[in-house]
Amino acid sequence: QVQLVESGGGLVQPGGSLRLSCAASGFTTSEYAMSWYRQAPGKEREFVAQISPSGANIAYADTVKARFTISRVDAKATVYLQMNSLKPEDTAVYYCNTVVGTPYWGQGTQVTVSP
Repeated sequence: QVQLVESGGGLVQPGGSLRLSCAASGFTTSEYAMSWYRQAPGKEREFVAQISPSGANIAYADTVKARFTISRVDAKATVYLQMNSLKPEDTAVYYCNTVVGTPYWGQGTQVTVSP
């Protein structure tokens, strides 16, 4: 079955960096777009970034553009989210997502940006 497992979250100071990973299994990752979403306390889950199956097409939310970079290594069935210049408002649980007939989500990884 499809499984997505996020890792790499943690506590970081404003201006710092983190790299999130999403390890996928149960499907051929190279055939599907992969996305990152996030959910802050008391807020709805929101789109962060998406990468197409080939990696040629990438989209970002305006709030993270020029600070975050999504990438994929299909040989490792892994998608990454490099986050730079982190701000307190980036604090959230970050989720990996794909749609293989139906949407699948990982369990999430907590990112906390605080002095």
